[in-house]
Amino acid sequence: MSRVVITGVGAITPLGNSVEETWSKLLEGKHGFTLEHWFEGQSEQQNVKALVKNFDPLKYMEKKETRRNDLFTQYAVYAAKEAINDAGTDFSDIDPYMLGTVIGCGIGGINTLETEIENYYNKGNGRVSVFTVPKMIGNMAAGIIAIKLGFKGMNFASVSACASGTHAIGEAYHAIKHGYLKAAVAGGTEASTSGFTFAGFNNMHAITRTTDLDRASIPFDKERDGFVLGEGAGMLILEELEHAKARGAKIYAEICGYGATCDAYHETSPDPDGSGSAKAMEFAIKESQLSLDDINYINAHGTSTPVNDKTETAAIKRVFGEKAKNLAINSTKSMTGHLLGAAGGIEAIVTALSIKNSIVHRTLGYKVFDEECDLDYVKEGNRELEITAALSNSLGFGGHNACICIKKYTD
Repeated sequence: MSRVVITGVGAITPLGNSVEETWSKLLEGKHGFTLEHWFEGQSEQQNVKALVKNFDPLKYMEKKETRRNDLFTQYAVYAAKEAINDAGTDFSDIDPYMLGTVIGCGIGGINTLETEIENYYNKGNGRVSVFTVPKMIGNMAAGIIAIKLGFKGMNFASVSACASGTHAIGEAYHAIKHGYLKAAVAGGTEASTSGFTFAGFNNMHAITRTTDLDRASIPFDKERDGFVLGEGAGMLILEELEHAKARGAKIYAEICGYGATCDAYHETSPDPDGSGSAKAMEFAIKESQLSLDDINYINAHGTSTPVNDKTETAAIKRVFGEKAKNLAINSTKSMTGHLLGAAGGIEAIVTALSIKNSIVHRTLGYKVFDEECDLDYVKEGNRELEITAALSNSLGFGGHNACICIKKYTD
């Protein structure tokens, strides 16, 4: 069995177009929300968005490539190239069939789908772009990244709603641990912030109704009423430890456990007792061979929806019992919004940076105590904390639960 470490990170988020920008804004307690119209020309309704700003796809793609690739793929390539640059190697010394690409995406190219359906009905089938299918399908981010990097090993897309990014990282971790790969780029991407997507989430009452930017995403707060829909990508370079050491790589942290379960309960609602997500955490901890006492930080799924946050709290208590009160728990979504399939990638990066820098960012916007969410959500401000090991949780529609355990790297 090989040990697996994180040696590169890349991100594009509503907080910034790099990991450095995103991390700085998190520590500053700055959210990435704006108030704009979702339905131009249809109504005066305004809603809170969490959008990527000033994105330049030409940094890592040719202009003709941008016409052939949906925004979710452009984001993925951008973050993957940043991660490879950060890792400081192109892995050309490794058999390319031992280099993998596993990219989560919850929805895929829905912006392309909307545009081409409109072309189909308004202009006829001859006006549907020849690039429609490859732009739309959710696996294309993984495919294009592999083409760009020359990675010929295991390549697929995990599609498990908002657990997609964490599933991708967990599966890549297992592939390296068990010897199927030497290194991989893994994470999540999403660009599904169109009015059509918003309408679907909004009509099922998943989106926040407030127009107060500072109270829009307030995980674990009693007044939470839904998430802020966001977009972006987060990519990690996972590498076999011995290879990383041999090339003198910088190491952010070590992935040491992964758990994946299903609630088998409801299409959109988690099982209220939290048993499914609790079991995912238990599996991740068991694989890590750590004790409950070794875990002192959880980067929660923390969506700011009424059901998720109380269920996740119940799940944490189910796993840790009285020890749950001693955990530092935060929600990155309080500042990034909910990036759907990209969330797990971004939050794994944040977890690794928290471990490396011994600091946990605050959960922004928290004001009102909820009796059903009564743990330590790091609500007063950033907290300096020597983190031995941490969990990063993701939950998705369909009952999907994923958890990765990340620990401080030591020889």
